[in-house]
This record gives sequence, structure tokens and C-alpha cells, in this order.
Amino acid sequence: MRWFCVMAIVGGLIAPAIAQENPGVSLASAIQRTVEDELSMKTLGGGQFWGDVVFFHGWHIQQNVFTKHYRLLDEHDNRHASGTLEQCREKLDQIKGDRKLPPMSGRGVVLVHGILRSSKCMNAMAETLKAAGYIPFQFDYPSTQVSIPDAAEYLHQTIESLAGIEELSIVAHSMGGLVSRAYFAEHHDPRLHRVVMLATPNHGAELADLVHQIFLVRAAAGPGGRQLVTDAKGLIPSLPVPKCEFAIIAGARNNPAGWNPLIPGDDDGTVTVASTRLVGAADFSTVHAPHTSILRNRAAIEQTLRFLSEGRLQADRAAVAITDKPEPMANVTSPAAPSPAPSAQE
Repeated sequence: MRWFCVMAIVGGLIAPAIAQENPGVSLASAIQRTVEDELSMKTLGGGQFWGDVVFFHGWHIQQNVFTKHYRLLDEHDNRHASGTLEQCREKLDQIKGDRKLPPMSGRGVVLVHGILRSSKCMNAMAETLKAAGYIPFQFDYPSTQVSIPDAAEYLHQTIESLAGIEELSIVAHSMGGLVSRAYFAEHHDPRLHRVVMLATPNHGAELADLVHQIFLVRAAAGPGGRQLVTDAKGLIPSLPVPKCEFAIIAGARNNPAGWNPLIPGDDDGTVTVASTRLVGAADFSTVHAPHTSILRNRAAIEQTLRFLSEGRLQADRAAVAITDKPEPMANVTSPAAPSPAPSAQE
């Protein structure tokens, strides 16, 4: 009670300035907004236990994978509501009205991270897309707690929530590419324009075959991680290709040994170049980068942006489609490029 009184006093001091700067906002609304802002709480992390289901500009509603309750977060991950989905939607609708937030419109890109990562690992990609006029939606899902098809249902709910966005694309890293393919197994949105998969093990990850022999690794990886193996009878061979134009960018070292001597052929340390290739892709290339660094690799980011806008990965050549006959690697390899510094939020 004492803390609420303090916040009310603070609101009474700050709110008049807010109302003065925003003539359309009443003093009462300004006080309410100020108190709510002060009472909003920073989340305590735990990103592996939450999945996004609704986006509106920088606001998003997430569901807890265990308790099944929901929370409403702003773009800084401050929590503004918690409870049922309806309660969080009502709070978001109230915020839309109080802050006069405009409807969404334009070209959106859903960014899908890989296993053991969060949406923050896509910050460099998101910043570049935003600068180019796209609206990035940095999608989170509990990658170590659910199967790949279950993760795809979170993606489906997120895509359905993007009302007003006229054109949608997906940029996915590693297991995120498989989550995207699993989405297309059950769903499709006519707004989906293009998909870019970065370092996705489209035929399974040989490294997963090795490490998943260790019980603790299998347990930590969760249901989705256990589906990453190269099993001809497993999940991955059953997944469809995207139902729209798509391209693939693989990390490579551009030599037969790759980054990791434990897996065969050129690789990014985790996924082989051969495993990333998927028949039906409109374009394919490699960049000189390890598995996680590809998300900050300047060449990979530039190629992603070019494919979304032009339908090809590289400016100096036509698209190289993947057919049932492998393309010569010399024709699709990109030169090494420096990577931008990682975002402070990663």
C-alpha cells in the first residue's frame, strides 16, 4: 500500500507534464499511464519457458509452457499484465487506446531463432531489416521444452496475430528453419512471400547424432533437440518445403574439413553444408562463418535482405536453384566477410 501511494504521488508530479506535451490526453489518463508504467515489472528471464502467441508493434503476449498462463510484455520485456489470454488482450487493447497506437501495416519479417537461443540473437538481423523498411517480429519459443511441431503452433498463432501486415516473410536460424517447415505442414498464410533459412539442418545434424548419445545432453535438448538427428524415419524427412519462395544460406569454412573435424565435409561446426541443402530452394549460398556467428555475419545479413527484396541472394549472379542435381559449390560460395560487433543485448 505504501509503495502504491508513492507511485501515485510520482504520477501526480509527472503526469501534468505528460498531459501538457500531449493535448489529447486528459490529466486522469496521464496519471493512470504514469502509475502503470512505474508498476510494470521487468521479467526475470526464463525465456526457455515462454512462447509468443500475439504481436502488436513492440508489444507481445507470451504463454508459459508449464503453467499455460500468459503475460503481456512491452518492447523492453517489462511485464504489464499476467493471467489469461483474454486478460492480456484486454490490457493490450487498453494500452492501444490510451497511447493511441496506430494499426500495423507494411512488410513484416518473423525472425525465428534456433535451439537454446532467444530472439535477442537475431538483433543484428532485425536492425538491418528495420533500416530497410521492414517490420521485424523477433519471435520467441521454448526451444528446449517442446517438439518442433509444437513450436510451429506458437509460430502459427504469432503469424495469425499480425493483423494489418500486408506481406510477411520468415528468416529462420538452425532449428528455427525446421520449425518454419513444420508450420507449413499444417498451416499457410497467403501473405507469406519468402523464407530464408540460415544454417538449418534440413537433413538432420550429424553433431546431434554424436552428442545425443550422452543422456544428459538428450535430456537438456528436450523433445525438439532430440528430433535434430539424421534419422531416415524421424521427423525431419517428413517435413514439407515452404509453400513460398525460399533460399538457404549455409555457414562454411570453404575446405573439405570444415570447422569441426568430428563431422564429415565442410560445415559450420554444427551443421554440414550438405545437410542445409533442400531441393526446391530458389537460391543457395555459403558464407565463411561458424554456426552461431552467421547471424552477425555481414554477408549473410546482406544476402538475406537481398533475397527478401529481389528474390536472389547475391548481387553479382543470378539465383542458383537447388534441383535434384547438386550445384557445384564453387558457383555458390561467398567470400569471407567481417561480422559486425554483437549486440549488447545478446
